[in-house]
Amino acid sequence: MLRQLWTVRGKARGILMGERVALNFVQRMTGVATQARRYVDALPAGSKTRITDTRKTTPGLRALERYAVRAGGAFNHRDDLGAAVLIKDNHIASCGGVRAAIERARTRAPHTAKIECEVDTLEQLDEALAARADIVLLDNMTTEQMAEAVRRAAGKALLEASGGMTPARIPEIAKAGVDAISVGAPLTHSATAADIGLDFE
Repeated sequence: MLRQLWTVRGKARGILMGERVALNFVQRMTGVATQARRYVDALPAGSKTRITDTRKTTPGLRALERYAVRAGGAFNHRDDLGAAVLIKDNHIASCGGVRAAIERARTRAPHTAKIECEVDTLEQLDEALAARADIVLLDNMTTEQMAEAVRRAAGKALLEASGGMTPARIPEIAKAGVDAISVGAPLTHSATAADIGLDFE
């Protein structure tokens, strides 16, 4: 079904000069917002789990893509590298373990910064909780592992699930009790552009 989104009035020359760039932006951002809405709509009724983006955005378009995510009903992850500490697998390896990485980050981070640590095993989760991470990113875990992570965390840290998220998986992951589900592809960096055109009357 065709829908009219807006009306543009002006001289044909000016409209045609800006048409392609304007449509590229609108198609891209509408695609991002549509994907965000698909994931949000997949949450069970009454769920407190948030759908968030990641920092995997198109260079130069981060502000617009993050706005499109919010327009679709989802939430943004941290704004930039300075907004919070995110400890990834390479950081853990270079520091010699989860606890060492968190403790080292805490000695250098501002007192206002939250520390999030990525883990891919329940044993690493236990280490992160013992080191008092504020947020733990459960990377590529099964739904059963996530449910166990929620049980072990018992509210000591926020739990974020990530890795291979599809709308079909969202209901069961939300029911496992995680606080947030972060989605990179296809939410921002791989969103399909919406089919939008401009026609002269």
